[in-house]
Formats: sequence, structure tokens, C-alpha cells
Amino acid sequence: MLTAAFGDLPLDQVRTLLAVVDEGTFDAAAAALHVTPSAVSQRVKALEQRTGRVLLLRTKPVRPTDSGAVLVRLARQVSRLERDAYAELGLSGAGEPTRVSVAVNADSLATWFLGALTRVPREPQLCFELRREDEDHTATLLREGVVMAAVTSSPDPVPGCTVRYLGRMRYLPCAHPGFAERHLDGPLRESLVEAPVVVFDRRDDFQDGFARRLGLDGAGAARHHVPTSEGFAEAVAAGLGWGMVPEPQAEPLLRGGQLVEFAPDLAVDVPLYWQQWKLDSPALATVADAVVAAAREELRR
Repeated sequence: MLTAAFGDLPLDQVRTLLAVVDEGTFDAAAAALHVTPSAVSQRVKALEQRTGRVLLLRTKPVRPTDSGAVLVRLARQVSRLERDAYAELGLSGAGEPTRVSVAVNADSLATWFLGALTRVPREPQLCFELRREDEDHTATLLREGVVMAAVTSSPDPVPGCTVRYLGRMRYLPCAHPGFAERHLDGPLRESLVEAPVVVFDRRDDFQDGFARRLGLDGAGAARHHVPTSEGFAEAVAAGLGWGMVPEPQAEPLLRGGQLVEFAPDLAVDVPLYWQQWKLDSPALATVADAVVAAAREELRR
């Protein structure tokens, strides 16, 4: 294990900071590092003195400040590079699978992203740790160093990351035919205010955004929360409410007559991007190439 300093930052102190964030408390970090809680506290304090910044919020669980998140990301990147170097040198632990952590939105996960991972070569062996998060929020996990890469809607690179354009995911305003006849058979601006709507969760602003395009304050107050991509499409097809359904999920339901587009000229395209750490990591590069290749085939350009 590397024990030297990274520039002016001792790696043992940086790794200790990471352990506290991951474990949630100083005591748990001490147990994981096989040192005393006092040693953990001293290392974190020394790192804060060295950087001149508060790095941790002493809450339960402990959370990093913005400055702390920068060092947490550094610690994860150093750990990643260390494992890659061991693998290339054939040192102990090289036979263990390489873990690649990625944040991806639910709709991509349900439609094209898993197919992208099947393109990754079987050697060297990789294990994927996927974190499901809305595409507007995946960059936060990347910024905090929780994941190495993310599918995001933001073209602005997170500090220390690169960005590649993937394509556009199209969303269609859909409803069950019977629902559309009952609730949407009139001027759309008037109908949407009263019509029940399906949303992913309480942070889902997508349907409200569609309504605002029509000059409304938002979608109606009658809301069904369905927090899975597959369940969302099924709920709309079952007639619980209207919703913006990803095109790959909507197409077979439209052909089968389970859905209709009630505003076919108002489809919404969401651009997606691949952001990843700026690391010379063969594992990360392999995954990135597979994801970009699959996106070129599955997403709109």
C-alpha cells in the first residue's frame, strides 16, 4: 500500500478522511483502519490544519464539506490508480475483480445502459457497482467522489472529470386510450390541470416541466408516485395517470394500443452525457468506450 505523501497531503490522513466519510463515524472508521478513535481524530485534525479548511461536518453520519469532498474524491482516485498499478505489475490482489462504480438514471438503466455493459470485454474481470439517481443529480455523486463515472444531463464537467456526449433520450407525453378520452378530451391546458399524473418520486419535476411549456404552473395535484422506470411506464399504461414515457418503453405499448400520444408534437428530448474521472485507468476507459458505442446505437443523435 502506498504510504507516502501526495504533494503536501499525507496519504494516511487523506485515507483516514475517506474512511470516516464511508463509515459514518470516527469510531467506525477507527475499527475499519485498526487504529484508535483518537488516532483518527488526530489525523483528520492534522489534515484540516494542513489545508486550512474544515473538512467534515460532525453530524451523524459524518458528512464532508465542499473542501472535504475534494479530498474524498482524491482518496478514491488514488485508491483506483493503486489497484490498477498492482494489477499491471501482477502483485498480490491482482486476481481480484476490478470494481467500477457508476451513477446512472433509472430510465437509462431500464432501457439501454445494461446492454452497454454487456459489451465490456470479459478480461480483465470487472464488477459494476451501479447507483441509481436522477440524471440531474448523478453529477453530485461524481463530485463527492462516490462514483467514478456518471450518466448525467449536464454538459459542464465536474472538476477533475471529462465529458463525452452520448445522445438524446426522447420522452413522449402518453396516456392509456381510455384515460385520454376521459381526462384529456379537450383543450390541453385546461385538461392537464385536473388530470391525474404519474411521477417518479417527489423530486421528479419532469411532468411539471412539460406542463409549464404549455403556460401552466405545473401538472395537476392528483399524483401517483411510482419510483421505478418500468413501474412508471406500466402505471401510465394501466390508466392511473398521464406521464412522459421514454421512447424505447413507449413504442411497443403504442403499437399494442395500450398507450396513445396525446400531444405528439410536444415530445421532449433530454441530452445525456458521460462524465468520468480524469484517470489513466484501463478499466474505466474500457467501460467508457462500451457505453459510448451503445449510446450511439440506442439514443437519438
